[in-house]
Amino acid sequence: MASDARKQPKKQTKNDADGPVPAHDIHGARELPTVLVEGYSLQLRDEGGFLGDQASQTAFRELLERWRRRHRRKGKKDPLGEQHSNELAKGTLDAALKSGRASEATDVVHAAIEEFAVGLAQVIRGFMRQPSWKGVERIVIGGGFPESDVGERAVLQAAAILQEMGERVPLARICHDTDDGGLLGWVHLAPPELLEHYDAILALDIGGTNVRCGIVKLRRKRARDLSKAKVLRREKWRHKDDSPNRRVLVTRLAEMLEDQVRYCKKKGIRLAPFVGIGCPGLIRKDGSIARGAQNMPGDWTSEHFHLPTALRRKLPTIRGVPTMVLMHNDAVVQGLSELPFMRDVKHWAVLTIGTGLGNVSYTNVG
Repeated sequence: MASDARKQPKKQTKNDADGPVPAHDIHGARELPTVLVEGYSLQLRDEGGFLGDQASQTAFRELLERWRRRHRRKGKKDPLGEQHSNELAKGTLDAALKSGRASEATDVVHAAIEEFAVGLAQVIRGFMRQPSWKGVERIVIGGGFPESDVGERAVLQAAAILQEMGERVPLARICHDTDDGGLLGWVHLAPPELLEHYDAILALDIGGTNVRCGIVKLRRKRARDLSKAKVLRREKWRHKDDSPNRRVLVTRLAEMLEDQVRYCKKKGIRLAPFVGIGCPGLIRKDGSIARGAQNMPGDWTSEHFHLPTALRRKLPTIRGVPTMVLMHNDAVVQGLSELPFMRDVKHWAVLTIGTGLGNVSYTNVG
């Protein structure tokens, strides 16, 4: 169920002995200077469970495995080999589409794509029925899945199915590299007055499979609307392969940030004392996670775990100034990377198809 963004209070109720905290210092901020975050991390249900579970990269891999099992039951050799579908590289699946001739591998991949596209279209239709998605004029698709040929084909088919359903909302691809979008969005969430005095900010994009840590250069002289912001340097860690516990993951996040700080110092980049964290789940105003982080190692909703505080302790200052650490939902952040390019519509939304399915809707107000 979507919460009402307009009812967000202007101050925290915890640790506020020093007086009200400015609205932009609140984690999970929804009221921004030029856009309102109407709702995000919606969890819609149908008779089969959570609707969004039908449209994640995980769901596609499960569909593919199901089609491969059907193929094997007929006494045929699996055309994609012995590896489980979860372990197959995207390039292997893309190669099946690019073979240029009919093959059993192509047939199996196409079957999974077609079934997934139907599910994605149904999920989108379900979101379009929600109050926070009312009047959405464009849906931007992000996440790692659409970066592959298989994912792109599935999204195109879903768009065609939506047209047949009578849903006239167009689907667009995110403008930026997926690895950059979840970092770039922070230029629209960081306190504007902070950005005036620095060249760059640090950002983390934490997903169920990968972590990205980068330096985002503001380049305000090129574009005051921050449309020319650029990820100057980025490190990507596929933590799923290492299976770290929560403590180890947090330690590695801090190390990644510290490495970026050292780089900025070496290159003479005026780095703001700010770290933006995007991660799955519903983010409370105090920076804790209410739900939706089930793909992360350990319990991220525990009352004894507060990621912004944990990272601030490990990186207390940047350039001698106390570090501000803010956290928001990863889909919200990735969607905001598109903000400068969404000025021709009033209401728009973003779906990020990764390990899970992220969702967010916006209204332009500026």
